[in-house]
Amino acid sequence: MVSLALLDDEGNLFGVVNVIDVLVVLFVVAVVAAGAAFVLQPEPAPEEPDLSSTHVTLDLGSQPNYIASAINVGDTHEGSGNSELTITDVYRAPENGQTRVTVRAELQGMANEDSTTYADAPLRLGRSLDIATSRYQVSGAIRSVGANASLLTGTTDVLLETHLPAVDADEVTVGDQLRLGGQTVATVESIDAHATRDPNQQRVLVGLTLATISDGDTKRFGVTPVRRGNTLSLATNEYELDGRIQRVGTLEPPGTPATRTVTLEVSEVREDFAETFHAGMAERAGGETIARVTNVDVEPSTLITTGDDGSVNVVDHPVNRDVTLTTDIQVRETTTGTTFKGRSLQQGSTVVLDLGTTTIEATVINADA
Repeated sequence: MVSLALLDDEGNLFGVVNVIDVLVVLFVVAVVAAGAAFVLQPEPAPEEPDLSSTHVTLDLGSQPNYIASAINVGDTHEGSGNSELTITDVYRAPENGQTRVTVRAELQGMANEDSTTYADAPLRLGRSLDIATSRYQVSGAIRSVGANASLLTGTTDVLLETHLPAVDADEVTVGDQLRLGGQTVATVESIDAHATRDPNQQRVLVGLTLATISDGDTKRFGVTPVRRGNTLSLATNEYELDGRIQRVGTLEPPGTPATRTVTLEVSEVREDFAETFHAGMAERAGGETIARVTNVDVEPSTLITTGDDGSVNVVDHPVNRDVTLTTDIQVRETTTGTTFKGRSLQQGSTVVLDLGTTTIEATVINADA
């Protein structure tokens, strides 16, 4: 049986390898293994950027209708420096044949103390931001920063006064809508058309519901503050309304509807024309009768002559006639008096009536309750 000593007399391990050499080899192997483990260790993941988000209102200005229609909620734009813009709300209104666009957008950017830095710059009021998608490219100025994701929009009722050619006035219909980019921005709720001295023109009161946007305490239709006296322009495919706001918050003229018996006079008309008047003649608006003739009285107009002796004589005019019309008229009683077609109705004032076959301007002789 063979027996091997672990170390021989010369210090060789198993009589073959010197123990010092073995220790050196083991040390080298350990160093190499440790180095390999260090080298092969995965690199630490980069630190995530400190991001935050906020909302801004952007005024994109007046845009061609085809671009305004392409701007939609959900559209995104990649900015520089870990920044991203996403549209969360869109408001449109007509402006000079184009469309005024305001959007609300969520901005993601680098957190900077208690604010957000977008595209390496602070979000200052008035700063211009770009929005570029595969369909369009626009830019807009910051109008507000913070708050919620939606614009402060709503609807506001107004009464608009305008003048239209008679043929266009007939085209205005309750329920007509003006739509931009798939949004309804104005709806016709009521119409009250009246004759004027020009038979080809009508004075029209249009009750409208407008899609408005709030700017502090001010409601705007596009950029126009919705206030009494301001002008608005709306265009559909059939007609254009360009008028002045008479009332805000209501679709009706002021006052309470009522019926008055009013005596009118048309003076010094030719006899053949005077004979065309008769009871039953009426003016209608919006399918309703607003004035009806109940009685007609025709008398010769007076003619003042001077005799050869200097005397003054009052005689019947041989041709001209004075026509007295008794009428039932739909009026509105207000705190400042009675109105007809939005105009004051009192003795001595004049009214215009479209009686179908003729349009007359008559003087009020008496207005009974």
